[in-house]
Amino acid sequence: MLFPTTVFALFFAVVFALHWSLVPFPRLRKVVLLAASLFFYGYWSWKFALMLFASAVLNHAAACWIDRTAEPRARRRGVALAVTGNLLVLGIFKYTGFFFTKLLVPLAVPICARFGTTEQLIALQEHVLPVIEKIVLPVGISFYTFQALSYVVDVYWRKTPVAASTLDFANYLAFFPQLVAGPIVRAADLLPQMVRFPDYSARLDTGRAATLILGGLFKKMVIANWLAEHLADPVFAMPETYGAADLILGVYGYALQIYCDFSAYSDIAIGCALLLGFEFPINFNAPYFSVTLQEFWRRWHISLSSWLRDYLYIPLGGSRVSPVRTRINLLLTFLLGGLWHGADWTFVLWGAFHGVYLSLERVVRRLFGLPERPSENPGPIWGLLGRVWIFHVVCFSWILFRATSLSAAGEILRGLGRWEVGSRLLSVQAVLVLVVGFSLQWLDGTQPRPLWDRVNRWPAWVQGAAAAVILTVILGIGPSGVAPFIYFQF
Repeated sequence: MLFPTTVFALFFAVVFALHWSLVPFPRLRKVVLLAASLFFYGYWSWKFALMLFASAVLNHAAACWIDRTAEPRARRRGVALAVTGNLLVLGIFKYTGFFFTKLLVPLAVPICARFGTTEQLIALQEHVLPVIEKIVLPVGISFYTFQALSYVVDVYWRKTPVAASTLDFANYLAFFPQLVAGPIVRAADLLPQMVRFPDYSARLDTGRAATLILGGLFKKMVIANWLAEHLADPVFAMPETYGAADLILGVYGYALQIYCDFSAYSDIAIGCALLLGFEFPINFNAPYFSVTLQEFWRRWHISLSSWLRDYLYIPLGGSRVSPVRTRINLLLTFLLGGLWHGADWTFVLWGAFHGVYLSLERVVRRLFGLPERPSENPGPIWGLLGRVWIFHVVCFSWILFRATSLSAAGEILRGLGRWEVGSRLLSVQAVLVLVVGFSLQWLDGTQPRPLWDRVNRWPAWVQGAAAAVILTVILGIGPSGVAPFIYFQF
């Protein structure tokens, strides 16, 4: 079920009405919300919904056992078993094909050739590949698995109390606005809200919710979809047919497409949660305004970057160890972050690129005695140069992220030296959409309270009419059809 569809609008209207009409019946209200979330997820496949519910039950049971156990060694075994189980499920669904076709077979080919067993390897491939191809990646499994992992680990570290009931935890894990593409909401942030549940005393921030939802729809349906259709998809589909200028436009287009697409999903998710009385943290904060790559990762997909920092980078030792170990920790964190995004060498290299660049940033700061966060007060000239440079560094990395293979990425990189007279993709409309897409970052993480408060004071029918008019305009100017959100594949 996609956000920008009539089906979701009807679904959300029913959920909204039931959610607020059942306030006098708190337990029934929680059951209805969980059923709605499972229905939302099961709209793709009822098997996915069953797997999600099983994950909620098992992870809550593991957390309860860890919480009741006092013996340190047993607690460590319990959390290790829970983490391994979650990663095993994720690995089976997401990385089986990668492991077999990209690692095992290439390593086995020279060995089999040496011992004359190549025919047996081919026969094995013929039997195994059809089985692997039948494995369907559940939508959003990476997101809810990370949330389950963080909950179990936080209970082990005693940072978060165990949920009072399986129902509360299941609502936290399966809450439909953020279920399939984030943001990755920590148990410490959302679980207490799931326990106490909003009642009639909750002041709905309809002005902010409407701004986020309508702004997200505009980002997705108008900007992201246009950039995909007219710039990014044509260039990445056949890079060999374009000159350098068009390839650059395609890379710019994808950089802003993925920002507008993913931040749109986050905005709509946050807005829908607000209408139900729940608060999510922001997930984007003008990432392309960053002066350093370190700052970029404080602003881009904040819920993931902070998760990787807290549950991977810091446990590895973070920056508390030697400079060499720190750089190794950075590289490992981003290698695994890249692999989290997709089971392909392109994602691994994308993560490695970011890890190496961040390490080099640290080396440069140490050599020249620069502050830990030079982006806080860079000055107008250095600030502008830094933002332009980091934007292009990130754009370069997006080539690896978007390309379907390493050879396709190499074709784009080679094509950047293929300068031709004129451009097939450059137009006034393309420039306008790129500028608007880039400028929409000004709305990230902002708090235009006066505007929202003014809207909140409007009568409900006026708010609804204004939203309907804006939505009609968005539907009228956006491309036809509804493309899936990019991060659904992760």
